[in-house]
Formats: sequence, C-alpha cells, structure tokens
Amino acid sequence: MEFSNRLKSLPTQFFATLVHKVANAVSEGRDVINLGQGNPDQPTPEHIVKALQDAATNPQSHKYSPFRGINELKQAAADFYAREYQVEINPNTEVAIMFGTKIGLVELPLALMNENELMLLPDPGYPDYLSGVGLANVRFDTMPLIEENNYLPDYSRLTAEQKNAAKLMYLNYPNNPTGATATKEFFEETVALAKESDIAIVHDFAYGGIGFDGKKPVSFLQTEGAKDVGVEMYTLSKTYNMAGWRVGFAVGNPTIIEAINLIQDHLFVSLFPAVQSAAAAALNANQQCVDELVSLYEGRRNALVKSCMKIGWDVKAPKGSFFAWLPVPIGYTSEAFADLLLDKANVAVAAGNGFGTYGEGYVRVGLLVSEDRLIEAIERIEKLHLF
Repeated sequence: MEFSNRLKSLPTQFFATLVHKVANAVSEGRDVINLGQGNPDQPTPEHIVKALQDAATNPQSHKYSPFRGINELKQAAADFYAREYQVEINPNTEVAIMFGTKIGLVELPLALMNENELMLLPDPGYPDYLSGVGLANVRFDTMPLIEENNYLPDYSRLTAEQKNAAKLMYLNYPNNPTGATATKEFFEETVALAKESDIAIVHDFAYGGIGFDGKKPVSFLQTEGAKDVGVEMYTLSKTYNMAGWRVGFAVGNPTIIEAINLIQDHLFVSLFPAVQSAAAAALNANQQCVDELVSLYEGRRNALVKSCMKIGWDVKAPKGSFFAWLPVPIGYTSEAFADLLLDKANVAVAAGNGFGTYGEGYVRVGLLVSEDRLIEAIERIEKLHLF
C-alpha cells in the first residue's frame, strides 16, 4: 500500500528531527540543556485545572460536543477580546473553536484556496505553515524577515504579479522564531495592502500574551478594517501553559470563520466539552497568572542576554514570545553550530535554517528552562571559545 501523493508532498517535520537528535543524546546519559523546544515548562494554573475537573464530572460533558463548539467558550473569546484589546466580536458569527491553532493554520488553505493558487508566508516562519501548503496543493512565495526591517515583511518588495495572484497571507507577531513584535502602523499597512490586492490575512497570535518591557503585543484586529480582510488565531497553549490541552480559537472576518467551521464540520465533532469549559474559565478569570508568567519569561530573557553579552556573544533581546534569536559565530552555518553545541556542550538549540532560507545564520533558543540552566548553558558554550 502506497502513501498518497498528498502525503508524499508534505515537508519533513523539522521539530521531529530535532527531538530525535536530543533524545539520542539523552539516551547516552548526557545532561542536555534543551533550549531547542517550544513546549512551556510551567504547569497549567490551578484554577483552570479545577475548572476542567468540575466540568468533567458533568454528564453533559460526556456527550458529543456541538459541532462548532460550546457557546460558553465562544462568548468567553468575545469577552476576552473586548476586555484585552477593545475589539468587538460577535460570538455567533466571528468565532471558530479549534483543536489548537495549528489545526486552523494547516486547514485554512484547504478551506479558502484552490489548487495552484498563491499564498504568502514569512521567512523565517513556523515550519508547519508549509503543511497547509502541501495538503492543499497550493503555491507559496516567502516574505523575508530581516533584522534591518525589525523582522517585518517589506511589502514594497512584493511584485505586482505576487500581489495580484496572492489569495492568502500568514503573519505571526510576537514572532516565532525571531521574538520580534509588530506595530500598529505595520498592521495598518497590512490592511491597506489586503484591501487593495484582495488578499485574506491570517494573523497567528500564538504569543499574544507574552510581551516584554511593559509593552502589550498589538492585536491585528485592533486595526481599523482588519475584520474586513482577515482573522486572528489565538491559542491558549502559551498564555496559560495549556499546550497539551489542544484548544484555541480564531476570531474576525465572518466569511473566513464560516470557512473554518465548515471544513471542521467534516473533520471533527469539536473538542471535549470539559476542555472548552476550562478554556472559558481561563479567558474569563483574573489574568494575574499571565502577568506572573510574562514576568518569569522576562527574567529568563534578561539572564540569557546578560550571559551572552558577558562572553562576547552580541545578541538582541526579544520583544515578545518565549524565544530568542541569536546570531551564529562567523565560519559556521546554523546547522553546523547547532550540532556543535549539542555534541560538545550538551546544549540543544534549533537551527535557524529549519525556519526558512532567511533563518540561516541564526539559532532559536527557548526561554523554557530555569534562569540557572540558561546561565549554565551559556557557560558551557563559553568553554568552546567561539566568541
């Protein structure tokens, strides 16, 4: 039995390869400091776990969920956006519940595009965006994210042909892997381009809860006209340490929301109602747990940057997300440097080229171990005398 051409066209799973390398090192008994992962290391806050436990005892939770999710969670998403971003959302027509936002990002090209149509993706960017490209059999062009432009795409570099052909564009701020944040002016430029060229916008707001130096990340939907052209996808994985719970939602343009709901009608019968109730509790509750989490990550960021600068590694502090984007020393590729750190220092990082062509020359480091372990990792790297 052969795999379908659609499955054969899927890209190699970058993170699976990384996990395999680290697992091999650990199996040899080595003390690996794993900075290559994107998996939150803190537990889900207790009040959210308690909400799940309570909901799980309700017999109503043991039945099939409504196809498009429970009203409680859709209303909570709308209330969350009103409270946090001053954006009005209609819970009936402008919210789609998803098994985590990766599902939405992968399925949306199938729902909105026909074969061989063009979508625009950031480079470097989240590798799983390409899974949607492969499954939908569409074309893609990339938009370079470079330090000189604050890791924002430069729309003036898009050709007239690209703007005319593109049907869908993905953006992601705070950005994975660079840790950059977007400005209101950039999103205003994005909405103008989308209206002029009839391009649907998807803003992957996975790290929307994590901004540093007292600055709250900007929501795309705060931009005038944003709901006319696009949606924003919000996952609870990062903001509330709920990665394993697989719950998120999209909000915004009603037509795109209906497309998500319709394709999911045929793929799923929504997620476990008790998980949805717990997600609603997370969104509705006092957000002190989020403030504490951001403070934790900011402390780790500061410890990492200070340690890097101490050994002569000239790095820029990320403005958001729980990642840092660090330049590799002269004479090394991203992959060669990452392999060297794992082999000689027992420090795992993610090679930047795994995120795209413009990721070459960098490695991504996760702020997902303690400050002490981050400092220890840089002390191990110092002994390689690379800087």
